[in-house]
Amino acid sequence: MGIYPASLEKLIEHFTRLPGIGQKSATRMALYILRSPTALAEELARSLMDVKEKIRFCSICCNLTDQDPCLICSSPNRHSETVCVVETPGDQMALEESGIYKGRYHVLHGVLAPLDGVGPEQLRIGELLRRFDPEGIREVILATNPTTEGEATASYLGKVIAQKNPAVRISRIALGVPMGGDLKYMDRMTLQHALKSRVAIGS
Repeated sequence: MGIYPASLEKLIEHFTRLPGIGQKSATRMALYILRSPTALAEELARSLMDVKEKIRFCSICCNLTDQDPCLICSSPNRHSETVCVVETPGDQMALEESGIYKGRYHVLHGVLAPLDGVGPEQLRIGELLRRFDPEGIREVILATNPTTEGEATASYLGKVIAQKNPAVRISRIALGVPMGGDLKYMDRMTLQHALKSRVAIGS
């Protein structure tokens, strides 16, 4: 039996299921909500339900959105001929916050990992390949993370895109992002340098 009332123990247990939240942090969060006005708990509950009910994938770039197409894909101020391919919505957000990129995105929702059963069919690669003709894409920037899986995914995409769309320029983010790094945790200057220093893949 826990030291707190059952309902509070249950809330703490739910918080510990969140990534990066241990028992102590979960307890502090639960006690804070308990001490706060009821309105805070109601707003938090509404926000949680809104996320589950309203958030979906953009039909164009596969990013998370509450409207379709998303704000970036529907913006007339974005360069529609350039698409930056990233692994996750978090990576897309990190690049967007750098303020240097003005094109559009495509979110793969993962990387190739054959040992884990993740192949091209499990990623949003088919959706990417279907975008070239309708959108008149002329350049693809491969911005997968500089990990073994990220590099393998970029290499695979480079080959597939070059075969199907030989006129499209394919580039890869380069300097500034260390091997084994994660785009979500890079600072703004690092991301700006990486995008400015991208290099072409293939001949």
